[in-house]
Amino acid sequence: MPFAADDARYDSMTYRRTGRSGLDLPALSLGLWHNFGDTTPLDTQRAVLRRAFDLGITHIDLANNYGPPYGSAEENFGRILASDLRPYRDELVISSKAGYDMWPGPYGDGGSRKYLLSSLDQSLTRIGVDYVDIFYSHRPDPSVPIEETMGALHTAVTSGKALYAGISNYSPAQTRVAQQVLADLGTPLLIHQPSYSMFNRHIENVAEGQSETLIDVVGDLGIGTIVFSPLAQGLLTGRYLSGEVPKDSRAAVGHFLKPAAISETYLSRARALNEIAAGRGQSLAQLALSWVLRDDRITSALVGASSVAQLEDNVAALSAPALTAEEIAAIEPHAVDGTGR
Repeated sequence: MPFAADDARYDSMTYRRTGRSGLDLPALSLGLWHNFGDTTPLDTQRAVLRRAFDLGITHIDLANNYGPPYGSAEENFGRILASDLRPYRDELVISSKAGYDMWPGPYGDGGSRKYLLSSLDQSLTRIGVDYVDIFYSHRPDPSVPIEETMGALHTAVTSGKALYAGISNYSPAQTRVAQQVLADLGTPLLIHQPSYSMFNRHIENVAEGQSETLIDVVGDLGIGTIVFSPLAQGLLTGRYLSGEVPKDSRAAVGHFLKPAAISETYLSRARALNEIAAGRGQSLAQLALSWVLRDDRITSALVGASSVAQLEDNVAALSAPALTAEEIAAIEPHAVDGTGR
């Protein structure tokens, strides 16, 4: 049966302006990092994407090597776009990235012009579109002049294969340089994608060798900010509050989150935050999302959903009242950078 989007899909979603650009993004965007590879049934992926769009989530975030295996998230999204969402292409913001390893040899990793533009062409083929809305340099490459990397993003935009340029995982100083190089070329830097959560607050801190924080830099330059891992790889959900590590959890798999992260220190902080969430009528995950969105310099938070129910629980965070100064102060002793590492 053909998919027909909900007529009320824009009635309740909150949209935020991306820096000083003209682009609005939903406060919550859907990231396809973990749950849209070939290990997840396509019907599950389709159900999540359909429900996301019906809830007003217009932004779908990808990268060339999302899966597993590499490339499969783009391919699977492309299938669902073709079968369900093609009539709504102009209502979608589709992003992809290149910068981490993708294929063997010297041209399948890093920040070279050769790699970034070849990867973009491959991503367009896998997704089945003529352009992506945002194309990112996924990480800085100290072995490549930043002028070359930003020049590739500029070419992506001027060639019509991307509408906007973005960066991810760049330091404050690198962000300033990237913005200036792109500005000199005539292409604005739209957005930065860093990690950020109550347990990973690096964008608020002045790191060694830096003179300012990332959140201050993006605010000063008028760059949008979309944060990934706002739930700290699941640490800011109810999954581990019992102290047990479920067999199907990310901590059990151990790729990015290790079982050792479920420490007594983590549990005391997460349980205290859970009590604050309960006092607001929220789940811990909902509180974590409300918290990252408390700063108007944050354009959107990326959530990865393995089910429709999980997605709906995350979106419900947007209907809660804004955190008060008193609630933020109560959260502060338990929202400790480095928890779970």
